[in-house]
Amino acid sequence: MKLSGKVRLGKKTKWLSKEIKEGEIALIDHRDIDQLAAQALIEAKVSGILNANRSISGKYPNLGPEKIVKAGILLMDNIGEEIFEELENGDRIKIVGSKVLRNDELIAEGEILTKRKVEKRLKATRDNLNVELNKFVDNTLNYAKKEKNLILGVSMPDIETRLKEKDVLIVVRGKDYREDLEAVISYIREVNPILIAVDGGADALLEYGFKPDIIIGDMDSVSDRALACGAELIVHAYPDGDAPGMNRIDELGLKAKKFPAPGTSEDITMLLAYEKGAELIVAVGTHTTMIDFLEKGRPGMASTFLVRVKVGSKLVDAKGVNKLYKSRIKPKYVAQVLLASLIPIVVIVAVSTPLQQIMKLLIMQMRLNLGL
Repeated sequence: MKLSGKVRLGKKTKWLSKEIKEGEIALIDHRDIDQLAAQALIEAKVSGILNANRSISGKYPNLGPEKIVKAGILLMDNIGEEIFEELENGDRIKIVGSKVLRNDELIAEGEILTKRKVEKRLKATRDNLNVELNKFVDNTLNYAKKEKNLILGVSMPDIETRLKEKDVLIVVRGKDYREDLEAVISYIREVNPILIAVDGGADALLEYGFKPDIIIGDMDSVSDRALACGAELIVHAYPDGDAPGMNRIDELGLKAKKFPAPGTSEDITMLLAYEKGAELIVAVGTHTTMIDFLEKGRPGMASTFLVRVKVGSKLVDAKGVNKLYKSRIKPKYVAQVLLASLIPIVVIVAVSTPLQQIMKLLIMQMRLNLGL
């Protein structure tokens, strides 16, 4: 297997996917590549991916590498982080077999992940899933006991957007967020709910022509364009009040409120909507499964468990809702539609003298050609 091109480096895959150019080779350091990161690299149209880390460590069945390989993109695994010291953005490299070359000089070696290798490794991770599930449940329960007062007794910031007795749609840029968002577009247009985006969820809303009313999060995966769209900004801060995301807000010359709280940004967003009196909370693209949380690097889901216990009476999780509306069009339905569309044509031909003459000429021509 051979590939050549310019390389672009990025230890944070989510940032690299925004900077890399079509046809370039991505150099990442991403243990257990998740589906969202894989999709971002695929959409960036990279020609190949070099991973300094293990794309599948065996801890859990992360499906990112499978998506990459199925997309026909070369994926070289476990090269070693030393390669980041050897290469710079824009360097032209060649991948020949398991070797990475620059100016025909060997600078690193790795393993090309084929479809068969990925399938084999994913199967092994599934065998380990029960072990991880036990750890995950224990961590969730332990942290839930420690954090219950922090999570459920957190102070809400004062906000300008009125949520009382209104529908609120929370958009998180999680797995399959596009499909789920498309499934609720008619709801958004008909009900006109308050739109709250969690970090990159703001870009998802803008992508579909909707402007978020509130953007809340660490501000590390949302674009400058989204932050400047006019939405009310709330930065998720640590419980002690430290908020690294405020630095970015200040650099852009924008204003934001801080929301000190433990847990994830989507958790505190649900709490905010609930405590501010929302009539209904609809969540799109949220993280709800063990795999979702392991992909985010979290060993448990204590805060999410507690928040959903509290807001459950008002929460409708639209994750996967798109699958309810997917239907296969049966051939007989297509035939019926085509037949119905032919009826007016037949009627027009029957009553139109010029068209009748044309049809007669066509029939005569066909008979002559067939020798009838």
